[in-house]
Amino acid sequence: MARRSKARTVTDDTVTAWLFMAPALILLLLFLILPFFMAFGLAFTNQRLIPGPIPTRFVGLRNFQRLLDDATFHHALRNNFVFALVVVPLQSGLALFLALLVNTRRRFITFFRASYFVPTVTTMVVVAIIWGFLLAEQGPINAILRVISFGHLGPYKWIDDPHLALPAIIMLSIWQGVGFQMVIYLAGLQGIPPDLYEAASIDGAGMWQKFRYITFPSLRNTHIFVLVTTTILAFKLFTQVEVLTQGGPLDATQTIVRLMYVIGFRELKVGYAAAITVVFVLIVLLISLIQRRVLVEEREVA
Repeated sequence: MARRSKARTVTDDTVTAWLFMAPALILLLLFLILPFFMAFGLAFTNQRLIPGPIPTRFVGLRNFQRLLDDATFHHALRNNFVFALVVVPLQSGLALFLALLVNTRRRFITFFRASYFVPTVTTMVVVAIIWGFLLAEQGPINAILRVISFGHLGPYKWIDDPHLALPAIIMLSIWQGVGFQMVIYLAGLQGIPPDLYEAASIDGAGMWQKFRYITFPSLRNTHIFVLVTTTILAFKLFTQVEVLTQGGPLDATQTIVRLMYVIGFRELKVGYAAAITVVFVLIVLLISLIQRRVLVEEREVA
């Protein structure tokens, strides 16, 4: 009787769990999984957004072959990788540093936590417009550079210079997104048992030793989450580029997501845009899986 009651309880818990997950699973199916398979099918056709005189037909691997010779696609992919390689470590490291700063019980600490987090909840369009003003040739950033350098630096054309446009986008993106990672790290820091730090203090450990041997290792799961999510968000770069540079100058800030948008919705070449989408999703998925596997293996070794 006890076994039967226990089995029934497990079954009820399983059904309850599936009921709670059902809304999220349905949304994922409708807005993520099905669209991807639809894009996969369209990638092998010459489908256009608006029907024209040329009928939709199967074209095989022609769209994928075209990608190999598309210089704009190569520029966009390179920009995405450069952006991710710079933003992910810098933003994650800065977020951990800020989390350590605000992980105290001092006065006004809630104000500082909110101040660091506010840019994250601000619409990216608004943030990009404000930074467009700040980065203008006669804007505040160039004015500050001239003052602190006694007139030797600037003014710079941050948005119009092919060598400075992407770094400007990177700087904007780190400032806007670091608050989200900071909150995640803050939650991880508050989950570390205080007894560990008390024991380390008794043994004579300093701040650096506590961070190296207690704080950083205890945040392994947090590191994995932050790095993987930041990488995915970095590859989704679109809004700030569209608002500030429209992919220019000279494709210096062109990204894959914006390229998909331009080809699919402006040039109306849905089939080719779908091929770009499929390749891009597979690249990001592969990077995320490798990244997670490496981080998990490092955690197990440690």
